[in-house]
Amino acid sequence: MIRLARFGAKKKPFYRVIVIEKEKARNGRNIEVVGHYNPLTTPAKVHLVHERIAYWTKSGAQLSDTVARLLEKNPATPAPAV
Repeated sequence: MIRLARFGAKKKPFYRVIVIEKEKARNGRNIEVVGHYNPLTTPAKVHLVHERIAYWTKSGAQLSDTVARLLEKNPATPAPAV
């Protein structure tokens, strides 16, 4: 599953977008970090590694509702034509 793991101090959340087994704890040992999300900045800062997210979804990983919404709002940009 691809979901968020919360980091940061009290009342100052910072999230990592991680690939993890569904049964593991929220901040348990993950397989891979595929992005970051900081909701406190204006606008919210989102960094996603779209290639790795596509790889994991093709391998059968499911997206959490929040990660799916982040992907909709931040689609992959096409590579510049040279």
